[in-house]
Amino acid sequence: MMQRDDLRSTGAEATPFLSVVVPAYNESQRVGRSLSAIHWYLASKTFASEVIVVDDGSTDGTAGVVSDVIAAWPSFRLIRNDRNRGKGYSVRRGVLEARGEYVLFTDADLSAPIDQTGMLIAALESTGADAAIGSRALQRELIGVHQPLFRELGGICFNVAVRLFTGLKLRDTQCGLKLFRREPTRLAFEHMKAERFGFDPELLFLIERCGGRILEIPVRWDNDPATKFNVLRDAVRSFREVAEVRWRAITGQYPARQRQRVAAAEAAHVRHGSR
Repeated sequence: MMQRDDLRSTGAEATPFLSVVVPAYNESQRVGRSLSAIHWYLASKTFASEVIVVDDGSTDGTAGVVSDVIAAWPSFRLIRNDRNRGKGYSVRRGVLEARGEYVLFTDADLSAPIDQTGMLIAALESTGADAAIGSRALQRELIGVHQPLFRELGGICFNVAVRLFTGLKLRDTQCGLKLFRREPTRLAFEHMKAERFGFDPELLFLIERCGGRILEIPVRWDNDPATKFNVLRDAVRSFREVAEVRWRAITGQYPARQRQRVAAAEAAHVRHGSR
């Protein structure tokens, strides 16, 4: 029988072990460099993979840049939204198109380097959990370039709101490097409603609600000052989207809560050190 380590990426012919979803909005200046880094990282692995870039209605030629860059890489494909729908919508669309056993979501700027993917995979395979999310809060010494102080303080306030409205005990829900087992978490993605930057807490809330386990993993991270997050506009939207999670839960708009798939003692969030 062919073992997983013997599966080498062969483009569209192989069923992927890993799908990588990259949402992109007006990323023409940096997406090419990021996709090249992802390509070379995956090329060094022996498992089959695919990369799905979701262009979220960009107006700066992002789709053209992506098409040119990935032309020689058959395991990469581009999906285009008809208009700007938001990061949450784009991630959801990409994940629901994915075919891999595992699905990784990463920001287009690779603020959390792609070479940390193996650590997330190892965490899920060693624990049987359903999602492993990168965290900047567990080992802050791993942050190379910090956000401006007002952004970091805003993030702390946002996390308080997330805990209040969703009950999640996670320290950092917003880091742009997350890995999921595709089949166990698909229902959560299907029921996501948030389409903008506030989608992460809703998604993680739904994974736990559907009986899934989430691990929080400390990762290296460097702030990119060219972020697309607008503090005034997007912060208000994000807080509203988190509050709406609570409302939907109260009014029965989500699937009924399921028991976690393992014993309570094993379900505690596991915090892995960097490897």
